[in-house]
Amino acid sequence: MTEILCVVGARPNFMKIAPIMDAFARQPIAAKLLHTGQHYDPAMSESLFLQLGIPRPDINLEVGSASHAVQTANIMRAFEPVLDAERPRAVLVVGDVNSTLACALVAAKKNIKVIHVEAGLRSGDRAMPEEVNRVLTDQVSDLLYTTERSAQANLLREGIAPERIHFVGNVMIDTLLTHRRRAVPAEQTLGAAPSRRYAVVTLHRPSNVDNAQVLRGLLETLATIARDMDVIFPIHPRTQSTAAQHQLTPLLETPGIRLLPPQGYLEMLGLMSDATLVLTDSGGIQEETTALGVPCITVRDNTERPITITEGTNTLTGPHPDAILACVADVLTSGGKRGRTPEYWDGQAAVRIAAHLRAWLDGATPDMPA
Repeated sequence: MTEILCVVGARPNFMKIAPIMDAFARQPIAAKLLHTGQHYDPAMSESLFLQLGIPRPDINLEVGSASHAVQTANIMRAFEPVLDAERPRAVLVVGDVNSTLACALVAAKKNIKVIHVEAGLRSGDRAMPEEVNRVLTDQVSDLLYTTERSAQANLLREGIAPERIHFVGNVMIDTLLTHRRRAVPAEQTLGAAPSRRYAVVTLHRPSNVDNAQVLRGLLETLATIARDMDVIFPIHPRTQSTAAQHQLTPLLETPGIRLLPPQGYLEMLGLMSDATLVLTDSGGIQEETTALGVPCITVRDNTERPITITEGTNTLTGPHPDAILACVADVLTSGGKRGRTPEYWDGQAAVRIAAHLRAWLDGATPDMPA
């Protein structure tokens, strides 16, 4: 019998599910892994499964990409018959992608328990599809595992019963600490040792790359940064396409800017570990740079991960060139923020989840650490 059906769908999910599947095997908890196929790049998905040692999915829905509404609907339609066949005791979802919400909704409507890992994070920006996914998934979840204590306050404010909320730490950091020694050295990814300090850049959010004026400002800022340090830019296909559409490609050809294709997890880990700074609009990278002690500039006006600012290495600048360049100057002159490791970002979050779930499945009412 399947006790827990675990769901992944897009790249951010893979780093979160890897330590969970490993911890479940050690408990043991009878778990199956379902991949919705939401991620647009099958080759990249395969690479991440291999690099992180994730078991091959037992089920792949292969839904592919589409608009948010169509993709969510397609996942729900494909997931329902799987639940009818598997009849798991609970469905576990991670993060905030469309697969997370779609599978949580189907399970809840079929009276199957829902477990949400990385619950309670809030940016306060309902224009972000991920924020909508987070809020709705938490509302239908029976167990909510949080990465930072501020998440509990968010959930309580939204009417979630306190006994459903459990602070366990950050499974993304479990993966980072497990694989840090295996990180691919930057010089191997780049083909040669960097000749000077460098920044790593990732940009993919619609608010940054779909608006030609905002994207132009960000690319012009990267060109300015490239005068003082190399800019290593694993470019998202969406970003590259939009830049070409609006005749911004020449900015990407500025000396000092080096474009790379999307990288595997171990390659990105190596690049970030040796970087002078990271400039991003990714949620997960805000967490990873805090764990690595590398200054991070987040080109968003909000973040759902406030602990990376209050305790970590993250600075929120928005997509505003003057603010970004001031932060870069601070990093170059004084080293920038270093921060400290947040509570329970110790590589044991998945172990805590598995221990709690084993007792919960056995009918106990387990206590979590204070």
